Amino acid sequence: MIPAEIPNLIGGEARPAAGGAWLDKHRPADGTLLCRVAGSGPEDVDAAVAAARAAQPAWAAQTVVARGDLLRELALALRERREEASAIVAEETGKPLELALGETDAAVEMGLFVAGEGRRFYGRTTSASTPHRTVLTMRHPVGVAGLIVSFNTPLPNVAWKAFPALLCGNAAVLKPSEEAPASAWLFGELAREVGLAPGLLNVVHGAGPEAGAALVEHEGVDLVSFTGSAATGRIVNERAGARLAKVCLELGGKNALVVCDDADLESAVRRSVASAFSNAGQRCAAASRLVVFDSIADAFRERLLAEARALEPQPVISEAALQRILRQLDGAVARGASIACGGVRLDRPGFHLAPTIVEGVGPEDDLSCTELFGPVATLSTVRGLDEAIALVNDSPYGLTAAVHTASLHRALRFAEEVEVGVVVVNAGTHGSEPHMGFGGVKQSGTGWKEAGVEALDVYSDVRWVNLVADPSLT
Repeated sequence: MIPAEIPNLIGGEARPAAGGAWLDKHRPADGTLLCRVAGSGPEDVDAAVAAARAAQPAWAAQTVVARGDLLRELALALRERREEASAIVAEETGKPLELALGETDAAVEMGLFVAGEGRRFYGRTTSASTPHRTVLTMRHPVGVAGLIVSFNTPLPNVAWKAFPALLCGNAAVLKPSEEAPASAWLFGELAREVGLAPGLLNVVHGAGPEAGAALVEHEGVDLVSFTGSAATGRIVNERAGARLAKVCLELGGKNALVVCDDADLESAVRRSVASAFSNAGQRCAAASRLVVFDSIADAFRERLLAEARALEPQPVISEAALQRILRQLDGAVARGASIACGGVRLDRPGFHLAPTIVEGVGPEDDLSCTELFGPVATLSTVRGLDEAIALVNDSPYGLTAAVHTASLHRALRFAEEVEVGVVVVNAGTHGSEPHMGFGGVKQSGTGWKEAGVEALDVYSDVRWVNLVADPSLT
């Protein structure tokens, strides 16, 4: 199912890295070797960009309807291979098959949604201050899109970028995480099978400092769309921005889930646990900060810890990730925090950390200000909504936030005052769908939204057209 060696896809051909390097990819569930991945560098990126630039003009010349129709075939091909794709995701990430199936379905739905936009592809028509003048907009491709994605939900991550990039008439060079190469490999194979022209979707594997950096800095890449950490996002923004490339950043979060004293406590606990610990907490929209009114704190805490301890842990992606999280926890404890549950590596193969709740962590602590990308959440208490909103906003991030309350008034005030890109009432902090724009503020992104019709603004340039008529010529 997963090849022993995963090559690049450049110009429609499978190629090893030009330098002959291979990277080892291990199974998170048990630590065993899964496969080897092409360890690409600048030479491979050069070849992929050249292939993309050669293929892009003919693709852009097609109607957006025709492009959407072919992308629909790609989405349907992924749906046809749903079980195979999900098994690949489960094996390379360590997540349960049920969760992987849901992610495959989400990637399919993204493809179908984007394909449908080929029948709309909205622009604007507006008025003018002079007579006989009509003003309208047209969308045009950016050119070649460099797409760099994270490992956590590999198929949806690819789908969120590749489908809208291609619909808008661009060619793409995809650099998946070296920790999730097989999903991107399968996506590329399916693109070939449905007849996407060689060079329109190239897949270059490798480590970020080599393959990723070369893609970001390449003069032939007109747009860089990156999903990952804020620290890496800064570097991407600096290096791509230095050559005035268009840059879309979907970065991390320290998302807060607030439980008010009028909340449905059972639902709030269930949603908190799912938001904090599903996918081993490896979600940019994970609820990594749980905030509860002090009048119900004891009851909430008791139920929360019971639910967390009863969970079957899911592995984090790698040994390096696990060690990084453990170091952060050790540092928090040294600064006075306490571990309410979890906090230890499990005595089993693979990269498993027990679901962890940490108390006594201030908003200025590293644990509150750093995205861990693991099954760790802090638990804090507040006296009321004023303090809750202040604590939500006392963060360098601003991706998502949730509030649990029976009060419409509290919910609307929360939505108006929290400094985030996505607000959820009485549910978890994650769960966006293809038609919903997604993105954050502050260190969670640069203002662009992924998914939804907003994605069209990322992957196309808008041209304003002025039509001036002369009635005397009629």
